[in-house]
Amino acid sequence: MTEFITHFFSSDLSLWGLFISSFLAATLLPGGSEAVLIGVLKLHPELFWLALTLGTIGNTMGGMVSFGMGRLLPPTHKLKHVDKVQRYGTPALLFAWAPLIGDGLCLAAGWLRLNPWYAALFMAIGKFARYWVIAMAL
Repeated sequence: MTEFITHFFSSDLSLWGLFISSFLAATLLPGGSEAVLIGVLKLHPELFWLALTLGTIGNTMGGMVSFGMGRLLPPTHKLKHVDKVQRYGTPALLFAWAPLIGDGLCLAAGWLRLNPWYAALFMAIGKFARYWVIAMAL
């Protein structure tokens, strides 16, 4: 029984850590959730799909925070990456996971007042694909 309780709480805390790390990594704060994902999968390989799902949800929610911040910016303030998002629309957010440009894409999409549902969908697809590739590389 003690072994079950220890395993449950260690996996539960690992998943919370992954979710929080994924969320924060997708905001304008510095950080990376890939190392946390790798750690969770090494310690708890049985949580493969749950870890990918929670990481994706947390990372997408963080991206949507940046999207919302972009919506709050005045329309007179020109943002970096606006031209890319204007050209490709919400599918550009498939690359919201990319270092250096991902946050800018999310901000620009919010600033352009793009559909938040489509924005979240394309963000989630791209972020899930990145986590899946990392997990499969293990």
